[in-house]
Amino acid sequence: MAPIDNGAILFDLPPPLQNTGNPADGIEGLNAWFETWEGGVTVRLDNPMVMVEGDLAVVFGLSRMKGVKKEGGELDAWNRRTIVLRRRDGHWKIIHEHSSYPMAMDAATAP
Repeated sequence: MAPIDNGAILFDLPPPLQNTGNPADGIEGLNAWFETWEGGVTVRLDNPMVMVEGDLAVVFGLSRMKGVKKEGGELDAWNRRTIVLRRRDGHWKIIHEHSSYPMAMDAATAP
């Protein structure tokens, strides 16, 4: 959680749709999630695109998550990930992260 800046806005895979605030607030839930995996879970950003302009950087690409759940079932899934970082006092911190899974849009309806 150290790379995440206070006040960062996260659009992550599990609910809620948006998390904002102190990243340390979510550490308990994150640790509980890690406990659901047999031998851990891996997430790899495949061929990331990196753009840096001054004190702002954007990293994006396809991310692959793999692991085996303790209650059974193997996960090998791809999602899209975008990470925005800001450099302050010589240190890069994540200020925004967005993860999403592809879905069949022909089945989606507007609210």
